[in-house]
Amino acid sequence: MEKIQILIIEDNEDIRESTSEILELANYQVYQASNGKQGIDLAIKHIPDIILCDIMMPELDGYGVLHLLNKREDTALIPFIFITAKADRIEIRKGIEMGADDYLTKPYDDIELLNAIESRLKKRERQRNIYSSNLTQITNLFQASHGLEELQKAFNERKIKSFKKKQVIYYEGDAASTVYLMISGSVKTTKMTEDGKEFMTGVYGAEDYFGITSLFAGKEYKETAEVLEEATLCSVPREVIDQLFYKYPDVAEKFIKILAGNVISHEEQLLQLAYFSVRKRMAEVLLKLHTKHPQTENFEISRENLASMAGMAIETVSRILSDFKEENLIDRNAGRITILDISRLQKLKN
Repeated sequence: MEKIQILIIEDNEDIRESTSEILELANYQVYQASNGKQGIDLAIKHIPDIILCDIMMPELDGYGVLHLLNKREDTALIPFIFITAKADRIEIRKGIEMGADDYLTKPYDDIELLNAIESRLKKRERQRNIYSSNLTQITNLFQASHGLEELQKAFNERKIKSFKKKQVIYYEGDAASTVYLMISGSVKTTKMTEDGKEFMTGVYGAEDYFGITSLFAGKEYKETAEVLEEATLCSVPREVIDQLFYKYPDVAEKFIKILAGNVISHEEQLLQLAYFSVRKRMAEVLLKLHTKHPQTENFEISRENLASMAGMAIETVSRILSDFKEENLIDRNAGRITILDISRLQKLKN
């Protein structure tokens, strides 16, 4: 059985050698590069299973390495982990937007390193399975489209990205350059009110698109997108969507229907805030979440997120959930909610 190949690109010899030693003890085949240019040559020559790359290096930094490898068909899909002393939001956002899969912050220990490697390798295998199992779903979403072949090609050429719970995909005010398609998990979008409160504008699950409204309404995202449950998704650049719009009217029609559905959903949400009692609003929120989890009997969501969706205080959420549990409408255990009586929730009077 061939060993899994890992490429380390790091100008600090001590870090490079110690990391290599740990990985070799774990039975990985390791290649070492002391600078970005050498790293690119080794990546092209060996096509490793995963790449660990420092950011701050002479001659060519880690961002340059990632950019050049992403331009090549044979190296674009290699899982890429930055190893860096910097861990602030701007650095992380830049790397994620460029296509990095993960970050390791120096100094890291043996367990952190091996967990990061194993996690990426497992997700790479899941990614391959997702490609094969979800191409049918993508086809169904665009089954009447003459642009289907081009659209599928656009998805196939992009990585299916994995995001951890609470990870931010984009912030309100970031440049809107991408449309996202959910493969699994769930994502919420939120806006901040003037008094600093968070209001949830949407929840997205498998086969849902998000980022569309912001993409076509201006140059910036109008809300923040954050992962509710560990998620995998595809992203397609704005210019690709624009080309499909101009060339294939039926593709444009699909997105127009999605936009219209979002508008209707937001209108209903505003009406509920204006006219529904807190019990009725909470019932509607729970039913909406239930529809996003058709394959499971329950879902996990925090009181804070429920409060954000329903537009009420956290204390009110706790009281209503307790009431619903006593009335055998739901069951709640360690943050997971199970709907016990959908019909009664739907018929709950205002």
